[in-house]
Amino acid sequence: MRDAVGGVVNLVIIVVFLVIVSGYLAFNVNYTKAFRVKNKIISTIEEYEGNIDNRAVEEQIKQYMIDIGYSTAFDMNCEAKGMIAGPGGGWCYKQVYSNNNGGEDEGNRRVYYKVLTQIQIDMPIIRNVLPNLNVFQITGDTKAIRVKSK
Repeated sequence: MRDAVGGVVNLVIIVVFLVIVSGYLAFNVNYTKAFRVKNKIISTIEEYEGNIDNRAVEEQIKQYMIDIGYSTAFDMNCEAKGMIAGPGGGWCYKQVYSNNNGGEDEGNRRVYYKVLTQIQIDMPIIRNVLPNLNVFQITGDTKAIRVKSK
């Protein structure tokens, strides 16, 4: 009887180890996707000089998200973070204005964008226990872009 109990304990230890390693690998894959999407969004915003409302920007970002398998089926609640939901969903952004010389010179006004993506962990147990888990977010900033005078 003692050998049977010892076998069950060993089996439980192996199963727990496999669950931990599998969870770690799944987290790393999703982290990499969110990081790559953030970098693509930043480079696209810089390429189009901050014109986020451009249809080409939305299509380029959406297609990239589809290509790498980044899920946009979750609500990031951008308004609660003081940000705007990105076109197509799955990311948020915020415009931040700055002057290089600290003065009121409109010709020297610049803007940069803060971009936020989120790691999607869609495991039923975690989703039921922690439904508002928002700690796995990745942020980044674009380079300063000169504001075009109107």
